Amino acid sequence: MMQGKTWGVVAILFSAIVWGTTGTAATFAPDVSAAAMGVGGIAQALVAARGIARSRTALWDQRRLLVIGALSVAIYPLAFYGAMRLAGVTVGTVITIGSAPLLSALIEYLLDRKNLTLQWSVGALFGLIGMGLICVAENLSHGELVGGDSVPLGVSLGLIGGLTYALYSWSARKMMLQGTRSSVAMGATFGLGGLLLMPVLVATGGPFLASWTNAAVGIYMAAVPMFLGYLSFGFGLARV
Repeated sequence: MMQGKTWGVVAILFSAIVWGTTGTAATFAPDVSAAAMGVGGIAQALVAARGIARSRTALWDQRRLLVIGALSVAIYPLAFYGAMRLAGVTVGTVITIGSAPLLSALIEYLLDRKNLTLQWSVGALFGLIGMGLICVAENLSHGELVGGDSVPLGVSLGLIGGLTYALYSWSARKMMLQGTRSSVAMGATFGLGGLLLMPVLVATGGPFLASWTNAAVGIYMAAVPMFLGYLSFGFGLARV
C-alpha cells in the first residue's frame, strides 16, 4: 500500500513538472495552447478506448460525474491561458495552479462532507501567502502591474481555471473510488472534454501549421503535458 502511494506521489510530481512548462511554452505559440489540450484529451481516450468500451455501462451510471469533469476540462484551458495572457505567465500560473488545491479541499468539504483539518488550514494559509508574495514580487520586478488594467480579469480567469481543475480532479477521483480504472476515468473525461474543445481547434487550427514553432509547441503540449502529464496524474489520483 505504501509503495503504491509512493509511486502515486512520484507520478503526480512528474505531472506537476511537465505542467509547469506549459505557461512558458504557450508564450511561443499562444494560439495553439487550448486546442492542444483537446488533442491530448482525445489521445487519452483513444489509448483507453477498449477499457472505455468495456466500462460503458458503469460510465453511463456515472454520467453526472463524467459531464461535470468533461465540462471542466473544456473550460479549464480557456480560463488558464486567458489568465496568463491578461495577467502574465507567472501570475496566471500561480493563481490557477495555486488555487486548485484550496478549491479541491473546499469541494470535498461541501460535497463529500470531509472536514478541513488544522493541518490543512495552516497549509492553505501558507499557500495563500506564497501566492500573494509571488504576485507582488512579479509586479515589483516590472515596476507596475503585469498586464496593466487586465490583471483583475486575469486573476478572475485564473480562479475559474483553478475551480475547473479542482472539479475535474474531484469527479475523476470519485469515478475511481466507485470502481472505474484510472485510465478509463481519465480517458473518458478528457476524451469528452477534448471533443467539446473541437470548436476551438477548428477556430484556431490554422496556427498549428503557421510555422515550425507553432507546430513544435502544439505537438509538445499535446503529447507531454496534456497526454503524459494527465496519464500520470490519473495514476497518482488512484493511489494518493
